[in-house]
Amino acid sequence: MTIPKRKDVPENLKWDLTRIFKSDEDWEDEYTRVKKEIPALSTIKDNFTTSGTSLYDGITQIFAVTRHLEKVYTYASLSSDVDTKDAHYLGLVSQVQGLANQFDAATAFMAPAILSLSPEKLAAFKREEPRLADYNHLLEQITRMRPYTLSAQEEKLVADAGDAMSASENTYNVLTNSDMEFGYTQNDDGEMVQLSEGLYSLLIQSQNRTIRKEAFDVMYATYGQYQNSLAATLSGVVKKHNYYARVHHYKSARDCAINENNVPAAVYDTLIAEVNKHIDLLHEYVALRKQILGLKDLQMWDIYVPLTGKPSLSYTFDAAKAEAQKALKPLGADYLKQVDYIFNNRVIDVVESKNKVTGAYSGGCYDTDAYELLNWEDNIDSLYTLVHETGHSVHSMYTRQNQPYVYGNYPIFVAEIASTTNENILTEYFLAHVKDPKTRAFVLNYYLDSFKGTLFRQAQFAEFEQKIHEMDAQGEPLTADRLNKCYGELNQRYYGDCVEPGGEIAKEWTRIPHFYYNFYVYQYATGFAAATALANNVVHGTEEQTTAYVNFLKSGSSDYPVEIMKKAGVDMTQPEYLEEAFATFAKRLAEFKQIVQNNFN
Repeated sequence: MTIPKRKDVPENLKWDLTRIFKSDEDWEDEYTRVKKEIPALSTIKDNFTTSGTSLYDGITQIFAVTRHLEKVYTYASLSSDVDTKDAHYLGLVSQVQGLANQFDAATAFMAPAILSLSPEKLAAFKREEPRLADYNHLLEQITRMRPYTLSAQEEKLVADAGDAMSASENTYNVLTNSDMEFGYTQNDDGEMVQLSEGLYSLLIQSQNRTIRKEAFDVMYATYGQYQNSLAATLSGVVKKHNYYARVHHYKSARDCAINENNVPAAVYDTLIAEVNKHIDLLHEYVALRKQILGLKDLQMWDIYVPLTGKPSLSYTFDAAKAEAQKALKPLGADYLKQVDYIFNNRVIDVVESKNKVTGAYSGGCYDTDAYELLNWEDNIDSLYTLVHETGHSVHSMYTRQNQPYVYGNYPIFVAEIASTTNENILTEYFLAHVKDPKTRAFVLNYYLDSFKGTLFRQAQFAEFEQKIHEMDAQGEPLTADRLNKCYGELNQRYYGDCVEPGGEIAKEWTRIPHFYYNFYVYQYATGFAAATALANNVVHGTEEQTTAYVNFLKSGSSDYPVEIMKKAGVDMTQPEYLEEAFATFAKRLAEFKQIVQNNFN
């Protein structure tokens, strides 16, 4: 199996970035324009808060430049992600990152200036300039951050350090996506193939245990060679997070990260508490896995193989698009109209190619399409990934169609809810239409594995992330040995006694890019749990509940995410939505056990 070069990928399977800029020359013109506009922003500060009108005009001017900057960045980053060894586009990304840091420095005065206004003065400005009502929620967000905002000069110094502070994650990205070469291993056809992250995700599900083990060994042998370097890059980004939290007067990096979206600490704490309260369900599933596979020594390379044999469901990309549209029908005709646009206008980059970024995402900005990056394989995982990323994309489209630019994005906290609700709707679709016991068992097995990987595993990641930030804050060096010990012990607690202790899984932290994203991962877990309730509302509830969900997709950042979710029908400050998710897992685990007992013995 040979991974194609970018030039060999058919055009219809590549995204079309000419709708952003027709050529690199057009990009260069826009880049030059933004570069000239940024210095002018720093001149706004002298009159920024002299009147309501000057405040409105200043904010509006800043956002106008932001829009152009985002468009320039989107083109450069998307172009680079499909071939991370293309020096030209790596250069464009580096240019825009520098420009973004200049923008941050030039506009660092904004929040401190607004915070210098007394509540009475700000209220008077709003009466004087009615157009400031357009920015009511923005102004509320800024004034809420008063205890954590430095002086204008101090904020500028912090912003100026952005380039240097980004070195660790940039190094990690280049090292793991460009410089790191994996060894060769055997595939299910007996061929020797060079391993990649995409291929690994397939081989680790092989029915042949030897193939699973060899792929596992090759993967971690490669990462193991770089573990000291990767410990240094991870340590660097943790130190950055802790530094930002400390200088902005937060108790911890976690509090700093979640407060950005006004997410109460109770949401995070309740997640970890409820996961640990229900960890016996994961242990029960792992024990069942060991029993079904007939293994005396269950290893971590046995955790992903489907328990019902070779997957009975596989899809080409075209077949997957058709199936996705059927599954998402309960969301309504207008939702399907958005999906149809995404599927048929070359906004998806489909297949894995040489040096393409691994994994999948939905990207873009307010003035572009919602582009999706995939690394397609003809299996059910890729169908779920397509539905997941399309959930993100439709969320983006609805937001941009219904919100002004200032609220035309949304925090990751709610983004993962939109995507995982789609996954849960797809599962509901399969369970409603699949009658064959063996196929139904496969779907249930897939759901249980998704729950394990999204709710349990991401909560495990969240615990690890919090722990290493605490270790650094206490002055403990984040060496490879210490990180391995921390991760290995946590992994053993999550998977329980049925999994053999120790082994190379302790190095898994080396290959998780999300640890560089500043307390990002917990939102996958909370999102998956909330999505369970929302999918139930859409598929089994009333038209009003479906409308409430679609209205959530249109809300953007016009309110705080926890409040937006309450309007959608889920209160994430309480444990009930998590309890509903675990109850669904327990119910489907019981059905899976029964089917296996009756049909696979």
